[in-house]
Amino acid sequence: MMRRPWIVAGLVLLMAGASACSRGDNAGSGSAAPAAAPAPVPASATPSETPAPPGEFSSESVPVTTATLPPFPFFATPDGLVSLVREKDRIVNFDAQYFMVGSKPTLVEGRIFRDRFSLTQERPYSELEFHRNYENLIAALGGRKISTAQYTVDVINAAGGRPVLDKHNYGAAPAPAYRHDSYLVRTPDGKEYWIEISTGSFPLHGYVVVLEKQGMAQSVGLLSASDMKKAIDADGRVALQINFDVDKATLRADAQPVLEEIHKLLVADPALKLSIEGHTDTTGDAQRNRDLSTARARSVLGALVGLGVAPDRLQSRGFGPDRPVADNASDAGRAKNRRVELVKIAS
Repeated sequence: MMRRPWIVAGLVLLMAGASACSRGDNAGSGSAAPAAAPAPVPASATPSETPAPPGEFSSESVPVTTATLPPFPFFATPDGLVSLVREKDRIVNFDAQYFMVGSKPTLVEGRIFRDRFSLTQERPYSELEFHRNYENLIAALGGRKISTAQYTVDVINAAGGRPVLDKHNYGAAPAPAYRHDSYLVRTPDGKEYWIEISTGSFPLHGYVVVLEKQGMAQSVGLLSASDMKKAIDADGRVALQINFDVDKATLRADAQPVLEEIHKLLVADPALKLSIEGHTDTTGDAQRNRDLSTARARSVLGALVGLGVAPDRLQSRGFGPDRPVADNASDAGRAKNRRVELVKIAS
């Protein structure tokens, strides 16, 4: 197969350790600097399969790369294609994405780059050519293929169904008719780059997702018990950001400080009774979101009872996406809608 210029440029960058992408860590797509001379992909560049080991997958089963990586997100626009993702939307500062690990969809969190191309433009690509180009370049970056299966009806159902998978998916639809290949690149300084190359849709489209695994940078301060009291006295309610495991009602460890402030609020005002009310954005199935928000509100109630609050001072409810406080069309609006509210119960 003919090696395309965008692959050659990427390899020259890799071997020279140069920075040829015009976008930095927080920018959109760019073009690689032209290669001085064609540099063919080594015959040994095809990534070896790394099947998921028995039990939980360990990223340490993927060898650390010895290559010098170009700037995140590594890839220039393929020759003859035009990105269908707006420049400002290519980088998502923090979210989660499903990658196929062995034969199991696995959720990974971090900073995400995503891109999408029509493969039926003036310079058309077959599905095989699109995947093979990226497969060769990822091998040159020192990455390994970690997926050994595609989405089947059984795989989709075992993961909770399409609504669960679609909620954290920037690639092709997780469906049996579409191809998804997942890769992992590990660096000596402990960084992990998860990559999904997928194809699907009619007409044929190609998708690229590059995730730099990392925790979220906290940007919202903690409301103190006194702040909560002021809001409840003024408005009868206060909205809180309480962290749960993705698509679960399990409270994360970093939710504990918020729970302790709620406990202080209730201790300071023995007559106060609260309704704990869960809310979600509109992403995914509405009824599932109602059930999830109900379960999350109950988890908060249970945690407060565990801290010593009398159960008869609390009640819990879940409204799912039914009571938004912001526009669900934007990431910022959806973030505001994902909340837990403390509502004062009238005496």
